Amino acid sequence: MRSIPGSTDHVVVVGAGLAGLSAALHLAGRGRQVTVVERGAHPGGRMGRADVSGYRLDTGPTVLTMPDIIDETFAAVGESTADRLTLDRVEPAYRASFADGSSLDVHTDAAAMTAEIERFAGPDEAAGYARLRQWLGRLYELEFDGFISANFDSPLSLLTPQLARLAAIGGFRRWEPMVRRFITDERLLRVFTFQALYVGVPPRRALAAYAVIAYMDTVSGVYFPRGGMRAVPDAMAAAAADAGVEFRYNAGVCALDRVGSRVTAVRTDTGERIPADAVVLTTELPDTYRLLGRTPRRLLPLRPAPSAVVAQFGAKAPQTTADQSHHTILFGGEWERTFDEIIDQGTAMADPSLLVTRPALGDPTLAPPGRDLLYVLAPAPNTAVGHRDWDADRERYTAHMLDTVTARLPHVGEDAELLHVVTPQDWARQGMAAGTPFALSHTFAQTGPFRPANTLRGIDNAVLAGSSTVPGVGIPTAIVSGRLAADRVTGVGSRTQPRIVTQ
Repeated sequence: MRSIPGSTDHVVVVGAGLAGLSAALHLAGRGRQVTVVERGAHPGGRMGRADVSGYRLDTGPTVLTMPDIIDETFAAVGESTADRLTLDRVEPAYRASFADGSSLDVHTDAAAMTAEIERFAGPDEAAGYARLRQWLGRLYELEFDGFISANFDSPLSLLTPQLARLAAIGGFRRWEPMVRRFITDERLLRVFTFQALYVGVPPRRALAAYAVIAYMDTVSGVYFPRGGMRAVPDAMAAAAADAGVEFRYNAGVCALDRVGSRVTAVRTDTGERIPADAVVLTTELPDTYRLLGRTPRRLLPLRPAPSAVVAQFGAKAPQTTADQSHHTILFGGEWERTFDEIIDQGTAMADPSLLVTRPALGDPTLAPPGRDLLYVLAPAPNTAVGHRDWDADRERYTAHMLDTVTARLPHVGEDAELLHVVTPQDWARQGMAAGTPFALSHTFAQTGPFRPANTLRGIDNAVLAGSSTVPGVGIPTAIVSGRLAADRVTGVGSRTQPRIVTQ
């Protein structure tokens, strides 16, 4: 693995999102002096926040998996997650609600989920689930060290015995057809393939290797941090500060000083010049290339992932306790059509499938007394393929989202008030390419060593981290990308192995 030549004593990390915080913790733990420069007032990056009318909102991701990866990051500076953060397991991980009125609670415990599937779809499907669970565990075991958690210097880096083993179990076939080998109920298929939305490719076309995301939330488990999702970057930043990392908030990076092939300093819009032996850039890819003054040549143009509309509503707390699901996925009846609409046609979903999260169930302090908090995410086309004027249509579309939720979940949404909305145009104003928080689609041409690399030829001491580089999109992968960047700076550090769950 290539690493930065020459001195790397002082590293400047640009961006205090999860990738930047992870890089800072690993670098500090390896004895580097680290300065983190962040344009916002808080850490978190895409894991954003807003405080509105007594509600504490998470404006970014809400599904947290793979706490082992968080553990490894705190361990880099001699701490544990428990020192800084309380993570509660979400049980069930989520509820899947279907247009025909049926619903399924997704348990991560093998026995509980087997029993639930037998109730829902019969003993044959339950037996198929047991085999699927074993396959997902094997898939994750093969992928984590060899692919998800590895730096690639070239596509030839893939040619290992592990690649052959991954191919042998179907990792390079298509996601949905592979899952059909184990289960056939169309509703169950959605539970184990809807995660393809995260990678921006329909499940019938996505690589089966990405079914590891289904492993993460249906087998490894889903968690929720006390204090909301913002508690994760806050805890990481606090641990980094105690390990000697310096933070500059409200300071955007406007330029990089260079001498030959090396970056020598980072300049901020506050007028500061910060000398650097190495830099880790977690900026959006267009900003990264602008700062570096170059764009790598690619045979195929980069393809951004679909976007989303996220609307948050305050509402009266339900009187019933019959449904205490933290996450609910409302599947529309036209599931296959959804992917065609948002990826290929560039239109909003005619029959919406929505993620509904109720974070105040995990931490009641996130909403005022007697109130509930609804986080509703609707997949949407990015601004490269879609041409909707979301600014003009914001009110109508968010009302449609709420109507869809209350029609399917009549016990929630009473006395609803719209608190906060983020649309593809809003994501674009935040600097996200094509107005998507999900960065680049995980097509084959944008996977592993074919994804934009975390190093750039001709620039010796700049390393990239974040969703647009390896290994890809998501909370666990963003944190891993920070560690991969640190490895490029210092050489590979010591690390713990993730726990593989099958039973």
